[in-house]
Amino acid sequence: MMSYGTVNEPGEPTKQSDASIRSSRVEDESLESGSVTPLVGEHEENLVSSGDERPQTVWQRLRGFYERNIGLFFVFLAQVFASLMTTATRLLETGFEKKFHALQIIFVRMLATAILGSLYMWYKKVPDFPLGRRDIRGLLVLRGLAGFTGLFCSYYSLSYLNIADATVITFLVPTMTAFICFIALREPFTVKEAIAGFIAFAGILFIARPTFLFPRESEEQPEEDGTRLFMADKPKGIVPPVPATPAQRSLAVLLAVIGTFAAAAAYSTIRVIGKRAHSLVSVNYFAILATVGSFIIILVVPDLHFEIPENAVQWSLLVAIGVAGFLLQFLLTEGLQREKAGRATNLIYTQMVFALILERVVWGTTPPVESLFGSALIIGSAIWVSLQKNKTPTPQKAVAVDEEQSLLGNGAPTDRRDA
Repeated sequence: MMSYGTVNEPGEPTKQSDASIRSSRVEDESLESGSVTPLVGEHEENLVSSGDERPQTVWQRLRGFYERNIGLFFVFLAQVFASLMTTATRLLETGFEKKFHALQIIFVRMLATAILGSLYMWYKKVPDFPLGRRDIRGLLVLRGLAGFTGLFCSYYSLSYLNIADATVITFLVPTMTAFICFIALREPFTVKEAIAGFIAFAGILFIARPTFLFPRESEEQPEEDGTRLFMADKPKGIVPPVPATPAQRSLAVLLAVIGTFAAAAAYSTIRVIGKRAHSLVSVNYFAILATVGSFIIILVVPDLHFEIPENAVQWSLLVAIGVAGFLLQFLLTEGLQREKAGRATNLIYTQMVFALILERVVWGTTPPVESLFGSALIIGSAIWVSLQKNKTPTPQKAVAVDEEQSLLGNGAPTDRRDA
């Protein structure tokens, strides 16, 4: 038996050492794979080893890509459903002889969202269903009321605004959210963000086109006043465009801005809630409060009443609004809580592309040059705000990243108790 202190013939240590190394490799592979593999040779051994490691490396890369971008994918899908739902809403409000009021559409959409959300949470046994944790119920109610207010203003504005203009106004949310967080959460609000806010509101004026700034526009005819930059022989859409007077348009823009402020308040509240509530619990508060609120208002106001759909198209649009509304709220909430604010906000701007495409296909129009210029101001200022947020020092980012973690994990949450 050889020991390290024994002197052997030249060449013997090398042979025994090589055999020992090969034996050790075989034992290691056998332990990892759970079976004993006979030694065939160094070449075959290396092929087996590399074959075992390569799928694991690819899987790890795919898993890492999924974990890094699943939040962005949720936000992207949310924009698709948001555009489809906005189109269906405007069609119900303006596309038929019997027009549906915004409150009835909210009632249908949020009733479907509440039912689907409650069934899902009951089936999955979501923690703290249905009311959420006691210490954040006030925040959940605030999130629901703010969401209901924003939704009503946004839907009502669609009666007189095309979906492209109504969509771009929602891009005021980053600036308004930054301002609300400055007031309520004591987060920084820089001079650059304030300048971006003024630029965005200047863009709002170009979209509203009030008569004191645009005196030559006495009556708006979308089929004639639309820009021809993307038109070829003025093709017709599925339904005729809806005209609106300057006064109606200004009122619609004002309501859209108020709705955007309310939506920013809702998003800020979601950030404060963080992982202390399941995303669907937050959505359910929004849905139930909007359902009850719209139902009560329709009953109380004498001029309002529920309309019954007259054909399969109207029924289909109502069902589409309900399903798309649930998916929008779930995907957007999950995406915002999984993804960093800057990346998620930048992806939200894709909704403008969908809005322009749908506006072109359904109504056969594109926004006039003034609206396109105003849209550029709003989107540019919103992106500027997002870039400024991405430059925030690391200590300030730590809390925000923690608050935006997924609510679906089973790990112990690092809750924010001071809210």
